[in-house]
Amino acid sequence: MATLAQFRKEILPALAKKLSIKNVNAVPKLEKVVVAVGIWSLATRKSIKDFDEFEKNLIKITGQKPRITKSKKAISNFKLREWLPVMMQCTLRKERAYSFLDKFVKLVLPRVSDFAGISEKSFDKEGRSINIGLQNYNVFPELGVEDIVTTMGMQVTIVLKSKNASESKALLEALGFIFK
Repeated sequence: MATLAQFRKEILPALAKKLSIKNVNAVPKLEKVVVAVGIWSLATRKSIKDFDEFEKNLIKITGQKPRITKSKKAISNFKLREWLPVMMQCTLRKERAYSFLDKFVKLVLPRVSDFAGISEKSFDKEGRSINIGLQNYNVFPELGVEDIVTTMGMQVTIVLKSKNASESKALLEALGFIFK
């Protein structure tokens, strides 16, 4: 599964049959994928002001420019100042989201060391989104050794349109995800 058209043609009817849903519009669908890298610790502890390396790497990984999220208020215990860069994130929708998930399932997750499947505890309490954390983003095939100076973690949040966690899990399994 690589494209939105292939999802609509092949996976959607099979998923509707599996979940015994007669209306195609009621079948769970992918709403968006949010890819985020936290940069707050670099700004405070290592006093790095230039985040071009992380921006270029996220552009290579997602195919679009990330936006920088800044802190809204200062918290002195965490050495966090107001309007300090905290995170870089990309929101992928439609075609880009499906192609990113295809690459994520087929190329990235098998490269993660000691990967035994995604925990079902990663779902939120309604079962409409799942959070997957990676310790290093250097497992993406687009990045070479010369691209990574500082290793950083990454969080991938997949937001789904579904009624409950079982439908969300069925959709992700149809997309190729492996659960524990």
